[in-house]
Amino acid sequence: MPIPINHSRPKRKSAKENAFNQIQQWIIEGTLKPGEKLNDSELAEALGVSRTPIRESLQLLEVQGFVKMYPGKATQVTEVKKESIKDLLPPLASLQALSAELAISHLNDEVIKLLERTNERFAEAIHSKNYFSALRIDEEFHQIIVDTAKNPYIHNIVADLQAHVRRLFFHNSIILTKKSIDEHQTIINLMKDHNVTEVAQVMRQNWLRAIEEFHSLK
Repeated sequence: MPIPINHSRPKRKSAKENAFNQIQQWIIEGTLKPGEKLNDSELAEALGVSRTPIRESLQLLEVQGFVKMYPGKATQVTEVKKESIKDLLPPLASLQALSAELAISHLNDEVIKLLERTNERFAEAIHSKNYFSALRIDEEFHQIIVDTAKNPYIHNIVADLQAHVRRLFFHNSIILTKKSIDEHQTIINLMKDHNVTEVAQVMRQNWLRAIEEFHSLK
């Protein structure tokens, strides 16, 4: 099982958090491929931790749907089901729409400026066809709104769903287009106007459009 040795090791986190984040990233980006068997001893050695945080991390990853554990046999990376986009994006779209509604009451000039600067960076990435960077910045844009909503339950669920969005992106199921640039700006303007109803509609469409584009490519 090939495992990179030049990865970054975040500080000030527990061994389990570090292991979980790194293994999840390897799965999302395809370093650990769908169907690949995972060896906890090899992972422990690569990450410089004991086998206990590795096993705990794998259990969490199974709950999230990134691995499947077969007791006494093996642990495997789950397969990527591109059609799962139809199940993944509707609940995420609803949560993002609700976040936009809730964020309005906590809005200030600093948040607005941050959203505008982030969308400018997103536009630059899209126009230069740096889609990996665009994905990261798009996630930043939406995370600002989720954070501003100040709802820990939404925050945690969105984080789990967003990890699967990243994985689908790396397996070419999700496509970012120039339409998102204008939709982001519309979302910002509607939030500034405290237009709760319309901002929810635009935010939901911003996410659900990816399903339409996925089917149009097929």
